[in-house]
Amino acid sequence: MSEKRLWNGRRYYSLDSFLKETFNEKLYKLSLDGGMTCPNRDGKLSYGGCIFCSEGGSGDFAAPAALGIDEQIEYAKKLVARKYDGGRYIAYFQSYTNTYAPTEYLEKLFMSVIMRDDIAALSIATRPDCLEDDKLRLLSRLTKIKPVWVELGLQTVNRRTADLINRGYTLDCYDRAVTGLKNANTDVITHMIVGLPHETEKDMLTTAQYIAKSGADGIKIQLLHVLKNTKLCAMYERGAFETLTEEQYVSIVADIISVLPQNMVLHRLTGDGDKNILVAPRWSGNKRKVLNQINHELKIRDIWQGKFEDSKQL
Repeated sequence: MSEKRLWNGRRYYSLDSFLKETFNEKLYKLSLDGGMTCPNRDGKLSYGGCIFCSEGGSGDFAAPAALGIDEQIEYAKKLVARKYDGGRYIAYFQSYTNTYAPTEYLEKLFMSVIMRDDIAALSIATRPDCLEDDKLRLLSRLTKIKPVWVELGLQTVNRRTADLINRGYTLDCYDRAVTGLKNANTDVITHMIVGLPHETEKDMLTTAQYIAKSGADGIKIQLLHVLKNTKLCAMYERGAFETLTEEQYVSIVADIISVLPQNMVLHRLTGDGDKNILVAPRWSGNKRKVLNQINHELKIRDIWQGKFEDSKQL
């Protein structure tokens, strides 16, 4: 019988556990908009973005871009005030591609945030093809001040799917980005989407296994959301694909967790879709239920497989 570690009762290394071990407290993210766009939207690569991306560029919950960055931070604090009364936060540049700007602009923006006493860490969502050498050098300088996380939207390693979703870069570009970011001493968090059109469970597990071996420190698992006014929504409405059921998603996520290193931080097991624009799957709106179902599935599998030495852990 093999031993397996629990983190605060969970069968995977959750973000909550990582934060408590690293910062000795739970921290909340402040979703911010750095005022950037994306090479997949402005014509450098293409127009319209990835087919699943909303007008908000994956930043539908971010503070309004019209506000200055300090105003955004205070606005975002108020949004989380009901569930968090701590004094430190993670500044999360979420909307669009947050290294798609001149380095001088990025340095002024990020420095103004990372030097704040109420910011414990900086998290930057971007694309692997927007990490030129000068930007990696900037990130390296930032890590000497506070922890820096860079989130990369890989989504899939399946080339046909990558072309279908209009990702716009090849897998070797992701590999180079991870190497560059690790050399810059940042934490790398890789996004994957579960339920992309025409992908099999084998395809999804292949993506998870690739991420596990890529050098990434963490992973974000995202259920495919069909949002209004996207190309994906048009495909869905004409019957080009079906979304996953809750049971399918829970089972696939449990399988994905089983192929990840135990020390890889799971930053997300599912995701919130803005209910005002969410078309499908509607069951995903009850995030707490989905998370409970995933944890229950993991527990049942461990009982069946006899993976815990101490029965009290179950």
